[in-house]
Amino acid sequence: MIDDIEYNTEREHLIIPEYGRHLQKMVNYAKQLPTKEERNKVAKSIINVMGNLQPHLRDVPDFQHKLWDQLFIIADFELDADSPYPKPSKEELNERPEPLKYPQNFPKYRFYGNNIKTMIDVANTWEDGELKEALIYTIANHMKKCFLNWNKDTVEDDVIFNHLYELSGGKINLKGSEEDLSDVTSLMRNKKKYSNTKKSHHKKNNSNRNRKRY
Repeated sequence: MIDDIEYNTEREHLIIPEYGRHLQKMVNYAKQLPTKEERNKVAKSIINVMGNLQPHLRDVPDFQHKLWDQLFIIADFELDADSPYPKPSKEELNERPEPLKYPQNFPKYRFYGNNIKTMIDVANTWEDGELKEALIYTIANHMKKCFLNWNKDTVEDDVIFNHLYELSGGKINLKGSEEDLSDVTSLMRNKKKYSNTKKSHHKKNNSNRNRKRY
């Protein structure tokens, strides 16, 4: 009786552990059947068992296709049985995905964010006029606000103009502009108002916390 004891260290590696060892033994049994008719019959029974183990996926599209693919994977692609779907191959399973291409951002001025470059590119496509000029100054003011969020000290407009000139590829030049950007107080006013509202709401909740409830 002691000789029949199995230890996990001596057992076969589970290919898809969530189905358990008994189902993998069923697949190994199907692989050893002599006739294809018997293998097809047992394979369909195994598919039914796999479906019962995952009832929450019955309404998922291509659920049966997924089960058949997993059956061949558990069998290490050695099960000679007919499938209603194209059989997967070991090469497809082991094929490495292509490396993802990371977007080319501008790490030199990360504090502006990625959307600034998109806004600048859109502004470059507009025709010269009042709308384009308004958009450019809106972008410049937003850049100044982002700069102040990153660096609490004041920033000169010339710094923003130089960065805008660089990010636009020299197409937007406000270096000689006589119009000033918004001052620090007006740019940071909305942020302070929001933070004060948040604090007062927090205090209100705290004040109600210790009240008696009847």
